[in-house]
Amino acid sequence: MQGLNPPQREAIRYLDGPLLVLAGAGSGKTRVITHKIAYLVEECQVQPAHIAAITFTNKAAREMQERVATLLPGRPLQGLTLSTFHALGARILRQEARICGLKPAFSIFDASDSAAIIAELLGNPDKARIRAVQGRISMWKNNLAGPEQALATAQEPLEMAAARLYAEYDRSLHAYQAVDFDDLIRLPAQLLETEAEVLMRWQGRLRHLLVDEYQDTNRCQYRLLQLLAGTRASFTAVGDDDQSIYAWRGADVENLNALQRDFPRLKVIKLEQNYRSTTRILKAANSLISHNPKLFEKRLWSDHGHGDAIQGSACRDGEHEAELVAMKLMAHKFDHRGQFRDYAILYRGNHQARAFEQQLRNHRIPYVLSGGQSYFDRAEIKDLIAYLRLISNGDDDPAFIRAVTTPKRGIGGATLEALGAYAGQRHASLFAAAFEAGAASHVNAKQLQAVREFGQFINRMESRAAREPAGQVLEDLVKAIGYESWLFESCEAREAETKWANVRDCVDWLSRKGEEEGKNLLELTQTVALISMLEKNDTAGDTVQLATLHAAKGLEFKHVFLVGVEEGILPHRDAEEEGRIEEERRLMYVGITRAERSLHLSWCERRKLGKEWRNCEPSRFIVEMNPGGDDLKISGGKTATPPDKAAGRAKLARFREMLGGA
Repeated sequence: MQGLNPPQREAIRYLDGPLLVLAGAGSGKTRVITHKIAYLVEECQVQPAHIAAITFTNKAAREMQERVATLLPGRPLQGLTLSTFHALGARILRQEARICGLKPAFSIFDASDSAAIIAELLGNPDKARIRAVQGRISMWKNNLAGPEQALATAQEPLEMAAARLYAEYDRSLHAYQAVDFDDLIRLPAQLLETEAEVLMRWQGRLRHLLVDEYQDTNRCQYRLLQLLAGTRASFTAVGDDDQSIYAWRGADVENLNALQRDFPRLKVIKLEQNYRSTTRILKAANSLISHNPKLFEKRLWSDHGHGDAIQGSACRDGEHEAELVAMKLMAHKFDHRGQFRDYAILYRGNHQARAFEQQLRNHRIPYVLSGGQSYFDRAEIKDLIAYLRLISNGDDDPAFIRAVTTPKRGIGGATLEALGAYAGQRHASLFAAAFEAGAASHVNAKQLQAVREFGQFINRMESRAAREPAGQVLEDLVKAIGYESWLFESCEAREAETKWANVRDCVDWLSRKGEEEGKNLLELTQTVALISMLEKNDTAGDTVQLATLHAAKGLEFKHVFLVGVEEGILPHRDAEEEGRIEEERRLMYVGITRAERSLHLSWCERRKLGKEWRNCEPSRFIVEMNPGGDDLKISGGKTATPPDKAAGRAKLARFREMLGGA
């Protein structure tokens, strides 16, 4: 317990029932979770297999694993669950697959797989409609609403179309022996709800639950937690209502209220000491967030000293803002003899990044962009994973189609269409249908022979995958399909080299993971869909970090440039109309509290929107930060005139008065 403050120690030792730890930004919440695991194992003699710590990202789960191992050196931790909600859900489904009508080696479909099914069911409409239907179905699943309930509550035409498609979509998933990401939470919750024996089994296994980032849970995740906790309710939920910024993907801050309602014995402990930021930065953050209605009152404080004044820059336009930030960053780094990794440029939306990237390149400042394309979204990685999915689950038609056509082996759309028609009649997968005698009357003999040879190759690989080391099977697979040669034949040399390097990287990583975890290729394939990026060093060397505010949550930087702090951007122009100002304010709060030592805000007098220029006004959030006296220093031009509205003029007058007429 050394080095922990009194509320942290109290949270770690409290075992008398349900506990909510309200952990403000930078207050050491991960420390509380990892120390509580160590306390349960070391002091309370709880078996690690009876403890589950659940978080939202693989990175956070890995960090917890490392910290717990450091706290309990040499202590065997077999069976300790440190995972994401989705990984825990997948584990429950794998072990209870038979009851769910699934085989243990079911496939997990990502967003693009799901979109492909929806496109097929809709008859390939435009991408915007596919995304809208996909989003609607996802929201229903997150709210534990089935197809019948969706149909009963749907109102406008798009919603009605999505509701009608929902049941068909689920039937398609089942036919492929697959689940989508939302099902990884929904299906276990439904299973525990309806199967008393299964519920007792899992409540007996996971007797102590610790949930990180509780404010980001959706209704479905909360129900899963409720069911696992049961009447014993031995859980610790750690979260911060002021950092709830994911309503757009189903997170429900009301789950904090639900805890009080559903668990009357709930104890609340507040962590208000911040170990990250200076007093000035916290003062601004506290003032800003006080404008939101509060579920629980708390006020961050720090003993890191008063710190530098927050800097503000009024810029002519977006290009000027990007140039100014690059120049100030370089000057600050030179003055303080810092490193590039100490700096972050944070913004509301990805579209803002381009101008900053251009300026950083112009000034030869190394940078890394967060929230870009996922490693596993790259075509060459998806090709390799398709083979692994098919080897693991022959019913996975999307994986079959991708693998049988990549690299090209003379099997085209007409062959697959004919085979698909026959498979549809037989209610069988494409893979199984290809080996039936009746397929010969539907598919050209030469083409069918090619498909069957491919199928036999997959069967041989499946047999080896269960018995031989994953690395050897992978090496032989990649060599047998001639993937390297095909890349250099179908792509330009430089592109082919990059893609092949990515494939080699993936093969090496999976081989290493197989060795370290004692898993064969079939077992690795079952978890690979849950891994969002390669499990290698996440740091990108000495580089400036560019990130959206959503992507920056959970991170911290010595010096932060928070850009585009204007009405229409932050808060977003749709937020007022849609009643989302409170979440936008929380987003600004997250941005401010990423900063350790210095914070720089910038906004523009005008911005180009398409071919039109529009005048901008500083965000209301700057005034709400209440920077009095020397707490905020402004540089730059005269603030532009806002739209001709009385409220806008009054707000700007207050802003100018506060900034001393800057």
